[in-house]
Amino acid sequence: MVIDASRETRFQNNLLKRDPSINKPYPRLYVDLADARLGDVEKKLPINDSLLRAVRAGQYTRDTVRVAIDIKSFEAYDIFSLKNPFRIVIDVRGESKGGSVIEVPRDKQSLITPFCLGVNRIVIDPGHGGRDYGAPGYLRGVHEKQVVLSISKRLAEGFRKKLGCEVLLTRETDTYLTLEERTAIANTEKADLFLSIHANAVRDNRAFGIETYFLNLTTDESSISVAARENATSRKNISELDSILQDLLNNAKINESSRLATYVQNAMIDYLKPRYSRINNKGVKQAPFYVLLGANMPSILIETAFISNKRECRRLTDPDYQSDVCEAIIHGVSLYIDEMQPKAHFYQQPAVDVGG
Repeated sequence: MVIDASRETRFQNNLLKRDPSINKPYPRLYVDLADARLGDVEKKLPINDSLLRAVRAGQYTRDTVRVAIDIKSFEAYDIFSLKNPFRIVIDVRGESKGGSVIEVPRDKQSLITPFCLGVNRIVIDPGHGGRDYGAPGYLRGVHEKQVVLSISKRLAEGFRKKLGCEVLLTRETDTYLTLEERTAIANTEKADLFLSIHANAVRDNRAFGIETYFLNLTTDESSISVAARENATSRKNISELDSILQDLLNNAKINESSRLATYVQNAMIDYLKPRYSRINNKGVKQAPFYVLLGANMPSILIETAFISNKRECRRLTDPDYQSDVCEAIIHGVSLYIDEMQPKAHFYQQPAVDVGG
């Protein structure tokens, strides 16, 4: 859950235990915002899923707004703030009993266990969308949000066909999502893997190449710049994330994410180099990406090419290149699954067809 505010303000939170004697059978988590007025918002939002009952907001005192959450199933929670714009992120974790169910056709059910043991659900996040166009392309009219949505749809279909996994997209149309919502979708859907798809850009249009990221702290100037652009925030605010990250990374799956990133990056380079000229391996890197923050599963961010480069912008709009990128990513993920669950599936990499 994300609380939006028009400006930065102090806040505090508290967890109240269940108390049936006063007709409070569920735990309640509340957040008090100081020096605040309640805007024109719904004062009660019913949820009634397996984790939460409802969220309520009210003017608790003359200068304090209280947001209260009625919890059905509770294990732990994190609360932290992000800037530009200022918002408070609440991540509640509990045991889901039911929740969203994706029906698998009977003729496909027999394929899922042998093909994708251990990785049953993948969430793919096409970066940007809606009013967030992402990076502008070298070619007029091309933007990152369009390219990565097209790649992500192809990737989802490839995972379903080749690995038999369930696949969800954080967005399937040109819609806007906050970075926190994207990670929340992966967590809520209990994804086994989370892949965020992007296209790189810098002012120097001679720059080109492919790189894959996982969440961690970094002092590398290039990685910080990429994270700053994808986070749509300044480097100063990224440095202020250190204390948040130090707390969250204690439970984050850094090692698994690093291995996944390595397999995917190597597979992309190995697969694309024989097919295309001037493929630049920029390697596996780490940076504090908001979209990976708080993910409960191995998660990576893939910069598929430089949309700011003339040659690579053309490739990113080419359906054949998009398909080849997806083929490479699927192969990398399959190698990662092989390491985690040997002989869990039977992916076969297509023969090389030199061209492009």
